[in-house]
Amino acid sequence: MISRKRPFVIAHRGACGYLPEHTLAAKALAYGMRADFLEQDLVATRDDQVIVSHDIHLDRVTDVARRFPERVREDGRYYARDLDLAEIRSLTVSERVNADGSAVFPGRFPIETGNFRVHTFKEELLFVRGLNRATGREVGVYPEIKAPSWHHTEGVDLATLTLEILDEFGYRSRDDKVFVQCFDWRETRRLRGELGTQLPLIQLIADSSWRESDTDYAYLLSDKGLRAMSEVVDGIGPWINQLVDVQAIDGCPVSTGVVARAHAAGLAVHPYTFRSDALPKGFGSFDELLAFFLEELGVAGIFTDFPDLAVQFIHQQFSGESSKM
Repeated sequence: MISRKRPFVIAHRGACGYLPEHTLAAKALAYGMRADFLEQDLVATRDDQVIVSHDIHLDRVTDVARRFPERVREDGRYYARDLDLAEIRSLTVSERVNADGSAVFPGRFPIETGNFRVHTFKEELLFVRGLNRATGREVGVYPEIKAPSWHHTEGVDLATLTLEILDEFGYRSRDDKVFVQCFDWRETRRLRGELGTQLPLIQLIADSSWRESDTDYAYLLSDKGLRAMSEVVDGIGPWINQLVDVQAIDGCPVSTGVVARAHAAGLAVHPYTFRSDALPKGFGSFDELLAFFLEELGVAGIFTDFPDLAVQFIHQQFSGESSKM
């Protein structure tokens, strides 16, 4: 058993390994599984309401194409920005599907089962506040400002709306149990600079092929980029495949060195996404994956679809202090 600060568990879109992502049911389950933080991906509606949904598109997780077929854009997608909150509330949320309608994770909650709904960021913060009061725990929130540049082209400042809501709910200082995350380096700097937030910030690191933003992620992972980030953010949220390589000779996973270099720059590391039903190459079990990242690499926290499994592993392997920011 390891005796050092216990790493924390971030419920990625809630306990979405068991229930449809970003539903309040998935968040309640993650809370009951004793996750340390609940994640909220944020996008804006046509009437500038901030909702909790992973994408600016709605068609892969709701029945929007059936309910509002006329709202399709030229690219064939349905955008949250094209519907008012009242219209979005009428949609049914389901397990995420591919373009052909098949489940992204076939072994998870059945598609088109249940009566799940989209909710607002304010509603989720009220939900977390209520659970914290009822249980005496202090579970944190971990909002992501999605596609800020795109939102700007749509005439909405999602970062400002997000900070205003957080302030309304008392999240104002570095000591509050919150992290604000973003893939767009320009917007992350704006959060700290122009918008003046003191909240802990996490710079997410994507693979450039995903086209999350025009950010040069290879630069951010260089020593120079890590030093630049250390002047602005508290940590980084890299894709797990950026932190591990598999040796060609024996197939064993080895560190790419990113975590050590980030730590040397004073940055915490919160990698994503840990899934027991989608293990990276080189790992034979979920516990093996967790052991490599939490024990060998020493990351501070992890995003996972299966918070119960991560909490159980950490409880068994770590002693000493409770998890802290």
